[in-house]
Amino acid sequence: MNTHLFNIFIAVLSLVYVFGVVSVMDKFVKKGFPQDISRKIVHIAAGSWLVFWLFFDNSVWTKYLNILPGFVWLVLLIIKGFWADENDEAVKTMTRTGDRKELLKGPLYFTVVMCIMGTFFYRQEIAVISMGILGWGDGLAPVIGKKYGTIKYKVFVEKSLQGSLSFFIFGFLGVLILLFVLQMKIDLSLILFCCVITTFVEAISPKDLDNIFIPIVCILIYFVR
Repeated sequence: MNTHLFNIFIAVLSLVYVFGVVSVMDKFVKKGFPQDISRKIVHIAAGSWLVFWLFFDNSVWTKYLNILPGFVWLVLLIIKGFWADENDEAVKTMTRTGDRKELLKGPLYFTVVMCIMGTFFYRQEIAVISMGILGWGDGLAPVIGKKYGTIKYKVFVEKSLQGSLSFFIFGFLGVLILLFVLQMKIDLSLILFCCVITTFVEAISPKDLDNIFIPIVCILIYFVR
């Protein structure tokens, strides 16, 4: 198969993957599955989209089509954030309260980060670290914190010590899993340092802005270390 066509095929496959996760979670939410947990499952799955990098042919420019899921959802979130109704599957699976305007905040920022990582930092270690922490750490921390968080603290948003600890642990594990799958170098000192610093950043970030601050901090660490 032509390399360009092959990359297009992989890009479409990754798009189907992300849409598939949203569709499955929509069905679960309709059956009573908690909306806040559904939101985080989509968060983790979307952040793991970069496992498809393993299949792209890096010799041609169409490798950058890896951002197709992020770009398509970026456009859709803008449209849905302004005009979707409460029954829209994105509203039900990606928001906390069912308010479509939430799509224009955290979820939208997340897709912007996906596009940046898939272009400027394609196949780079720091992209995998950033998305691993953002997808897995930030994805699971609120779930654990909500259920087991007994030691509370607040800067801009109320958090829990248990949630922050979960952010660090699952962020670290998420990065290791993604790097292993992508067969990339595992620099434990860099990963640990990024996880520690972003744990503090997530703890003090205003609502929804952690999706921006976490990757920015990871990139800064990577270039100034």
